[in-house]
Amino acid sequence: MVGKAVVVTLVVIPGKGSNVRAHRDLSDHNLKGQLGYQLSSLSSVKIFDVSKNNLNGDIPYQLPPNAERIDLSENKFNGNVPYSISQMINLQEINLSHNQLNGQLSDMFAKVKKLKSFDVSNNQLSDNLPNSLANLTNLNTLHLQNNKFTGTVNVLTDLPLNDLNVENNKFTGWIPNELKEIDQLETGGNSWSTGSAPPPPPGVRHRRHTNHEEKKNEASEKALRNGLIIGFSCLGGASLLLVLVCVFTRRRSPPPSSYFLDEDMISRRKGFTPLHSQELGTETYVGILKEPKGNGDMKSLLKSPSMGLRRSVSGRVSFSENEFANRLKGRRSTSVQVVPYSLGDLQKRTDNFAPGRLLGQGTIGRVYRAKYPDGKVLAVKKIDSSLFQGQKPDEFSKLVTNISKLHHPNIAELVGYCSEQGHNMLIYEYFRNGSLHEFLHIADDFSKPLTWNTRVRIALGVARAVEYLHDVCSPPMVHKNIKSSNILLDLELNPRLSDYGMACFHQRTSQNLGMGYNAPECIKPSAYTLKSDVYSFGVVMLELLTGRMPVDNQKPRSEQCLVKWARPQLHDADALVGMADPALRGLYPPKSLPPFADIVSLCVQTDPERRAPISEVVQALVRLVQQSTINMKEDLSSSCRTTDTDYEFV
Repeated sequence: MVGKAVVVTLVVIPGKGSNVRAHRDLSDHNLKGQLGYQLSSLSSVKIFDVSKNNLNGDIPYQLPPNAERIDLSENKFNGNVPYSISQMINLQEINLSHNQLNGQLSDMFAKVKKLKSFDVSNNQLSDNLPNSLANLTNLNTLHLQNNKFTGTVNVLTDLPLNDLNVENNKFTGWIPNELKEIDQLETGGNSWSTGSAPPPPPGVRHRRHTNHEEKKNEASEKALRNGLIIGFSCLGGASLLLVLVCVFTRRRSPPPSSYFLDEDMISRRKGFTPLHSQELGTETYVGILKEPKGNGDMKSLLKSPSMGLRRSVSGRVSFSENEFANRLKGRRSTSVQVVPYSLGDLQKRTDNFAPGRLLGQGTIGRVYRAKYPDGKVLAVKKIDSSLFQGQKPDEFSKLVTNISKLHHPNIAELVGYCSEQGHNMLIYEYFRNGSLHEFLHIADDFSKPLTWNTRVRIALGVARAVEYLHDVCSPPMVHKNIKSSNILLDLELNPRLSDYGMACFHQRTSQNLGMGYNAPECIKPSAYTLKSDVYSFGVVMLELLTGRMPVDNQKPRSEQCLVKWARPQLHDADALVGMADPALRGLYPPKSLPPFADIVSLCVQTDPERRAPISEVVQALVRLVQQSTINMKEDLSSSCRTTDTDYEFV
């Protein structure tokens, strides 16, 4: 068996995964090599066990989607814990221990409510524990020992654990008293604080919930129901009805913790802090909404896939500031406050939308720079009023509600809005470095050319943003306008994808996408799909590789269309050297060009069925980074206008 490939990954044929038997036990078979990337086809597999082998490389992004038990322990896997776990709602046990996994444990536990056992011990995982661990209300066993986790363990306080091991990490703070009640508790080898723990903040009361308590509560409720029935002869019909309404209304109301941010994939990057709900009433829903089972009170909110606001009865398109704010407040579905701005204030801060404050213009509207006395600068997107003609009165309020739900470190987040006197505006963060288009195609005296390392990092960041829109949002969100001018760069040249959520305004695809970004099938709006977004992203990658614009009439006829010129050369290593952006001045490792070009090729296939899903593109870019020797250092040839701490590929 030595050197044998993993059979289960070689026999998987897309579309036929349902024929694979439910139990795949390949443990302790002396298997070598890497797992394939089609495990998502194994839809019938309930138990997937390849433990105690010599498998290496990344754990595939897509695991058997309906698996209840996964065991990949005692191998040589590296990279991150795959985020696709966040979608495995049937998962009950997962063991990734005794590998070489590293990086942050992402916020991926919002929906895996059935998880009972989670073991990532004996790896090299680091950073704080994710807040979504608090949602694992059935978790009995948690093994985190022998890693590099930091921060506190307070997020574990309310879990029904009976086996917790956090030994030999870098945890700090106090061990909560609630955790000290756990039967099997191991906490040695950390930097715990000594002395008495500080009291919890006012109004906060942690209490561990055990299975015994839940059964006790159920028994109490059953006794209460029986008592009500027995007491029927003593109560009048109206009184009994009132009591029953009170009891069952209380039972139908979920606890505050039942509503949470659907945070799948929003914390892929280190340093991003996810947002959590406060206590919410039954009329408030948090995150990218998905209908909860058994909660009839929410159905009215979920009839429309856009999950917008109540339909206006006034018949007006624009609202007063207070009216619009009240509408948003009534159905707000995120804990982030999107601030209402007055028209007068925005006029003042943009010099009445003066041409000198214009940042850019597209088919949807114009973007202006608003500057405040305290130094704050915002980007104001003034949407063309003609786009609202014939629309429902609450169209803009729905737009604001939907966009404000989206949170990811690689998207430009909405911070405010204005809807007054027929003017509808969206207010975003302002990014001083401008857009990727400006860096690549518009030379100035303030910026240097983007380094190769920065280009790879930008590609990965944008891919993660698109992955968030495609794979996390429900329903999946087609961006429909991915281009370099819609990719903004912060002070560290991290990419922020903008203009998302605007597809409702794209009446004609050819008018809204920049020339050269359109996928071949996009001859009409209805033909635009997730794979069309992938094509547009591939064009952006070509811009990063070549420094050329998607369409350049100044080039010879055979080179005017970037995709048509580049596609035949993407698998020619010698040609790639000639295609590379001259602005790089040859400062790139030649061995990194072919894998980058291979990823481009996956995206710009003429046939959309042959294009890779964006999740595979992300994984390919991650592998490109990980296959290089990466060192964080100050890049002296930085292209940032201030400083640019970057990766070095050697």
